[in-house]
Amino acid sequence: MVWAGVHAGFIGVTWYWTALPFWVVLPIFAYLHCLDSHLIHEVLHGHPTRSARINRWLMAINLNGWVPYEIYRDSHIAHHRTDHLTHPEKDPESYYVTDRDWRTLPAPIRWLLTANNSLIGRMIFGPVIAIPRFFLAELRRIASGDLRYLPAWGILIVNDIALGYWTFGVCDIPVWQAALAIYAGMGLATVRSYIEHRPAEDQDARTAIIEGGPLMQLLFLNNCFHLVHHDQPDLPWYEIPSAYRRNRDSWIARTRGHWFPGYWTVFKRFAIRPKDTPVFPSDI
Repeated sequence: MVWAGVHAGFIGVTWYWTALPFWVVLPIFAYLHCLDSHLIHEVLHGHPTRSARINRWLMAINLNGWVPYEIYRDSHIAHHRTDHLTHPEKDPESYYVTDRDWRTLPAPIRWLLTANNSLIGRMIFGPVIAIPRFFLAELRRIASGDLRYLPAWGILIVNDIALGYWTFGVCDIPVWQAALAIYAGMGLATVRSYIEHRPAEDQDARTAIIEGGPLMQLLFLNNCFHLVHHDQPDLPWYEIPSAYRRNRDSWIARTRGHWFPGYWTVFKRFAIRPKDTPVFPSDI
Protein backbone atom coordinates (compact mmCIF):
# COMPACT_ATOMS: atom_id res chain seq x y z
CA MET A 1 0.00 0.00 0.00
CA VAL A 2 2.81 2.43 0.89
CA TRP A 3 4.68 1.46 -2.28
CA ALA A 4 1.58 2.14 -4.39
CA GLY A 5 0.94 5.40 -2.55
CA VAL A 6 4.46 6.70 -3.12
CA HIS A 7 4.45 5.89 -6.83
CA ALA A 8 0.92 7.20 -7.36
CA GLY A 9 1.83 10.31 -5.40
CA PHE A 10 4.95 10.84 -7.50
CA ILE A 11 2.99 10.53 -10.73
CA GLY A 12 0.31 12.88 -9.43
CA VAL A 13 2.57 15.60 -8.06
CA THR A 14 4.80 15.65 -11.14
CA TRP A 15 1.83 15.60 -13.55
CA TYR A 16 0.25 18.65 -11.87
CA TRP A 17 3.58 20.28 -11.04
CA THR A 18 3.28 23.24 -13.39
CA ALA A 19 -0.38 23.80 -12.46
CA LEU A 20 0.35 24.19 -8.75
CA PRO A 21 2.48 26.69 -6.81
CA PHE A 22 6.05 25.53 -6.29
CA TRP A 23 5.71 25.97 -2.54
CA VAL A 24 2.93 23.35 -2.62
CA VAL A 25 4.62 20.70 -4.76
CA LEU A 26 8.07 21.06 -3.16
CA PRO A 27 7.22 19.68 0.32
CA ILE A 28 4.96 16.99 -1.15
CA PHE A 29 7.72 15.76 -3.44
CA ALA A 30 10.34 15.96 -0.67
CA TYR A 31 8.16 13.84 1.61
CA LEU A 32 7.59 11.25 -1.15
CA HIS A 33 11.29 11.20 -2.04
CA CYS A 34 12.28 10.59 1.58
CA LEU A 35 9.58 7.95 2.06
CA ASP A 36 10.74 6.18 -1.10
CA SER A 37 14.28 5.93 0.29
CA HIS A 38 12.86 4.13 3.32
CA LEU A 39 10.96 1.73 1.07
CA ILE A 40 14.34 0.78 -0.41
CA HIS A 41 15.55 0.20 3.13
CA GLU A 42 12.60 -2.13 3.76
CA VAL A 43 13.41 -4.10 0.60
CA LEU A 44 16.98 -4.84 1.63
CA HIS A 45 15.67 -6.15 4.95
CA GLY A 46 13.47 -8.69 3.17
CA HIS A 47 10.12 -6.97 2.71
CA PRO A 48 7.37 -6.76 1.54
CA THR A 49 7.46 -10.30 0.08
CA ARG A 50 9.57 -13.35 0.88
CA SER A 51 11.20 -13.18 -2.54
CA ALA A 52 14.33 -11.03 -2.72
CA ARG A 53 13.97 -10.95 -6.51
CA ILE A 54 10.38 -9.67 -6.41
CA ASN A 55 11.26 -7.13 -3.74
CA ARG A 56 14.20 -5.90 -5.80
CA TRP A 57 12.12 -5.39 -8.92
CA LEU A 58 9.40 -3.61 -7.00
CA MET A 59 12.05 -0.91 -6.56
CA ALA A 60 13.35 -1.12 -10.14
CA ILE A 61 12.01 2.40 -10.62
CA ASN A 62 12.63 4.49 -7.54
CA LEU A 63 13.25 8.13 -6.73
CA ASN A 64 16.78 7.57 -5.44
CA GLY A 65 18.89 8.42 -8.45
CA TRP A 66 22.46 8.26 -7.24
CA VAL A 67 23.15 5.10 -5.21
CA PRO A 68 22.74 1.70 -6.89
CA TYR A 69 20.58 -0.57 -4.76
CA GLU A 70 23.18 -3.35 -4.48
CA ILE A 71 25.83 -0.96 -3.17
CA TYR A 72 23.46 0.45 -0.58
CA ARG A 73 22.33 -3.05 0.39
CA ASP A 74 25.85 -4.36 1.01
CA SER A 75 26.93 -1.23 2.86
CA HIS A 76 23.86 -1.20 5.07
CA ILE A 77 24.13 -4.89 5.93
CA ALA A 78 27.76 -4.26 6.95
CA HIS A 79 26.49 -1.40 9.12
CA HIS A 80 24.12 -3.79 10.89
CA ARG A 81 26.75 -6.48 11.36
CA THR A 82 29.47 -4.35 12.89
CA ASP A 83 30.03 -4.41 16.63
CA HIS A 84 31.51 -0.91 16.41
CA LEU A 85 28.65 1.36 15.37
CA THR A 86 29.74 4.92 14.47
CA HIS A 87 33.44 3.97 14.32
CA PRO A 88 34.70 5.69 11.14
CA GLU A 89 36.90 2.75 10.15
CA LYS A 90 34.47 -0.04 11.03
CA ASP A 91 31.00 1.36 10.30
CA PRO A 92 30.40 2.30 6.63
CA GLU A 93 27.56 4.64 7.67
CA SER A 94 29.58 6.58 10.25
CA TYR A 95 29.55 10.38 10.12
CA TYR A 96 32.61 10.61 12.36
CA VAL A 97 36.32 10.87 11.58
CA THR A 98 39.35 9.64 13.49
CA ASP A 99 41.47 12.07 15.44
CA ARG A 100 44.34 11.26 13.09
CA ASP A 101 42.33 12.28 10.03
CA TRP A 102 40.88 15.33 11.77
CA ARG A 103 44.37 16.71 12.35
CA THR A 104 45.11 16.59 8.62
CA LEU A 105 41.91 18.29 7.46
CA PRO A 106 41.97 21.94 6.35
CA ALA A 107 40.02 24.43 8.45
CA PRO A 108 37.10 24.83 5.97
CA ILE A 109 36.48 21.05 5.99
CA ARG A 110 36.61 20.99 9.79
CA TRP A 111 34.05 23.79 9.86
CA LEU A 112 31.84 21.91 7.39
CA LEU A 113 31.94 18.69 9.42
CA THR A 114 31.19 20.58 12.62
CA ALA A 115 28.25 22.40 11.01
CA ASN A 116 27.08 19.02 9.73
CA ASN A 117 26.63 17.94 13.34
CA SER A 118 23.80 20.42 13.89
CA LEU A 119 20.37 19.42 12.58
CA ILE A 120 19.95 22.31 10.15
CA GLY A 121 23.55 21.86 9.09
CA ARG A 122 22.95 18.17 8.40
CA MET A 123 19.90 18.96 6.27
CA ILE A 124 21.80 21.58 4.27
CA PHE A 125 25.29 20.11 4.09
CA GLY A 126 24.62 16.39 4.56
CA PRO A 127 23.98 15.67 0.87
CA VAL A 128 26.87 17.96 -0.14
CA ILE A 129 29.20 15.81 1.96
CA ALA A 130 27.69 12.40 1.18
CA ILE A 131 27.42 12.61 -2.61
CA PRO A 132 31.07 13.48 -3.45
CA ARG A 133 32.34 11.08 -0.79
CA PHE A 134 30.28 8.26 -2.26
CA PHE A 135 31.33 8.89 -5.86
CA LEU A 136 35.00 9.23 -4.96
CA ALA A 137 34.85 5.90 -3.13
CA GLU A 138 33.19 4.25 -6.12
CA LEU A 139 35.75 5.70 -8.54
CA ARG A 140 38.52 4.30 -6.35
CA ARG A 141 36.75 0.94 -6.31
CA ILE A 142 36.49 0.83 -10.11
CA ALA A 143 40.08 2.07 -10.54
CA SER A 144 41.26 -0.80 -8.33
CA GLY A 145 39.65 -3.28 -10.73
CA ASP A 146 36.58 -4.07 -8.61
CA LEU A 147 33.79 -4.10 -11.21
CA ARG A 148 31.19 -6.17 -9.37
CA TYR A 149 28.70 -3.32 -9.16
CA LEU A 150 28.75 -2.32 -12.83
CA PRO A 151 25.43 -4.13 -13.54
CA ALA A 152 23.88 -2.24 -10.62
CA TRP A 153 25.08 1.02 -12.14
CA GLY A 154 23.46 -0.02 -15.41
CA ILE A 155 20.11 -0.55 -13.67
CA LEU A 156 20.42 2.83 -11.96
CA ILE A 157 21.14 4.58 -15.26
CA VAL A 158 18.02 3.05 -16.82
CA ASN A 159 16.07 4.15 -13.74
CA ASP A 160 17.36 7.70 -14.10
CA ILE A 161 16.63 7.85 -17.83
CA ALA A 162 13.04 6.76 -17.18
CA LEU A 163 12.60 9.29 -14.38
CA GLY A 164 14.21 12.02 -16.46
CA TYR A 165 11.98 11.33 -19.45
CA TRP A 166 8.85 11.50 -17.31
CA THR A 167 9.98 14.52 -15.27
CA PHE A 168 11.37 16.70 -18.04
CA GLY A 169 10.03 15.23 -21.27
CA VAL A 170 6.43 14.57 -20.23
CA CYS A 171 5.78 16.85 -17.26
CA ASP A 172 8.06 19.69 -18.43
CA ILE A 173 9.31 20.44 -14.93
CA PRO A 174 12.10 23.05 -14.82
CA VAL A 175 15.44 21.44 -14.04
CA TRP A 176 16.19 23.80 -11.17
CA GLN A 177 12.88 23.03 -9.49
CA ALA A 178 13.39 19.28 -9.83
CA ALA A 179 16.94 19.58 -8.47
CA LEU A 180 15.79 21.65 -5.50
CA ALA A 181 12.94 19.23 -4.73
CA ILE A 182 15.26 16.21 -4.87
CA TYR A 183 17.77 17.95 -2.62
CA ALA A 184 14.99 18.80 -0.18
CA GLY A 185 13.99 15.14 -0.08
CA MET A 186 17.57 14.10 0.60
CA GLY A 187 17.86 16.74 3.31
CA LEU A 188 14.65 15.51 4.92
CA ALA A 189 16.02 11.97 5.01
CA THR A 190 19.05 13.20 6.98
CA VAL A 191 16.77 14.19 9.87
CA ARG A 192 16.50 10.52 10.82
CA SER A 193 20.15 9.60 10.30
CA TYR A 194 21.25 12.74 12.15
CA ILE A 195 20.25 11.54 15.59
CA GLU A 196 19.97 7.76 15.24
CA HIS A 197 23.56 6.90 16.31
CA ARG A 198 26.22 8.30 18.61
CA PRO A 199 29.54 7.06 20.04
CA ALA A 200 29.14 5.36 23.43
CA GLU A 201 30.79 2.68 25.54
CA ASP A 202 27.71 0.47 25.45
CA GLN A 203 26.64 -0.77 22.01
CA ASP A 204 22.92 -0.33 22.70
CA ALA A 205 23.52 3.23 23.88
CA ARG A 206 24.88 4.07 20.43
CA THR A 207 21.42 3.77 18.90
CA ALA A 208 18.50 6.12 19.50
CA ILE A 209 14.77 5.89 19.88
CA ILE A 210 12.65 8.85 18.76
CA GLU A 211 8.96 8.21 19.28
CA GLY A 212 7.69 10.98 17.01
CA GLY A 213 4.19 11.46 15.61
CA PRO A 214 2.29 9.63 12.86
CA LEU A 215 3.65 11.74 9.98
CA MET A 216 7.28 11.22 11.00
CA GLN A 217 6.76 7.56 11.83
CA LEU A 218 5.32 7.00 8.36
CA LEU A 219 7.99 9.13 6.70
CA PHE A 220 10.74 6.99 8.22
CA LEU A 221 8.71 3.76 8.19
CA ASN A 222 9.18 3.54 11.95
CA ASN A 223 12.96 3.55 11.74
CA CYS A 224 12.75 6.31 14.31
CA PHE A 225 12.48 3.41 16.78
CA HIS A 226 16.00 2.70 15.66
CA LEU A 227 17.21 0.54 18.52
CA VAL A 228 14.24 -1.77 17.94
CA HIS A 229 15.16 -1.99 14.27
CA HIS A 230 18.79 -2.81 15.04
CA ASP A 231 17.76 -5.39 17.61
CA GLN A 232 15.22 -7.01 15.26
CA PRO A 233 16.26 -6.00 11.71
CA ASP A 234 13.95 -8.53 10.04
CA LEU A 235 10.85 -7.05 11.68
CA PRO A 236 8.61 -5.34 9.06
CA TRP A 237 8.11 -1.63 9.58
CA TYR A 238 4.47 -1.89 10.61
CA GLU A 239 5.28 -4.27 13.50
CA ILE A 240 8.01 -2.12 15.04
CA PRO A 241 5.75 0.20 17.11
CA SER A 242 3.94 -2.68 18.81
CA ALA A 243 7.27 -4.40 19.57
CA TYR A 244 8.41 -1.13 21.14
CA ARG A 245 5.23 -0.55 23.15
CA ARG A 246 5.30 -4.05 24.66
CA ASN A 247 8.61 -3.31 26.40
CA ARG A 248 8.80 0.47 26.22
CA ASP A 249 10.55 1.04 29.55
CA SER A 250 13.15 -1.60 28.76
CA TRP A 251 13.87 -0.15 25.32
CA ILE A 252 14.26 3.35 26.75
CA ALA A 253 16.60 2.10 29.47
CA ARG A 254 18.79 0.37 26.89
CA THR A 255 19.40 3.66 25.04
CA ARG A 256 21.13 5.08 28.15
CA GLY A 257 19.43 8.44 27.62
CA HIS A 258 19.51 8.47 23.82
CA TRP A 259 15.71 8.70 23.70
CA PHE A 260 13.55 11.57 22.46
CA PRO A 261 9.77 12.02 22.55
CA GLY A 262 9.77 13.49 19.04
CA TYR A 263 11.74 15.31 16.37
CA TRP A 264 10.61 18.68 17.65
CA THR A 265 12.66 17.99 20.78
CA VAL A 266 15.65 17.13 18.61
CA PHE A 267 15.14 20.35 16.63
CA LYS A 268 14.93 22.52 19.74
CA ARG A 269 18.14 21.05 21.16
CA PHE A 270 20.28 20.77 18.07
CA ALA A 271 18.88 22.99 15.31
CA ILE A 272 22.02 25.12 15.22
CA ARG A 273 24.08 23.58 18.03
CA PRO A 274 26.24 20.56 17.14
CA LYS A 275 25.13 17.49 19.07
CA ASP A 276 28.75 16.41 19.50
CA THR A 277 32.16 16.64 17.89
CA PRO A 278 32.83 15.04 14.48
CA VAL A 279 35.89 13.34 16.00
CA PHE A 280 35.28 9.79 17.17
CA PRO A 281 36.46 9.33 20.77
CA SER A 282 39.75 7.46 20.92
CA ASP A 283 38.98 5.85 24.28
CA ILE A 284 35.98 3.71 23.26
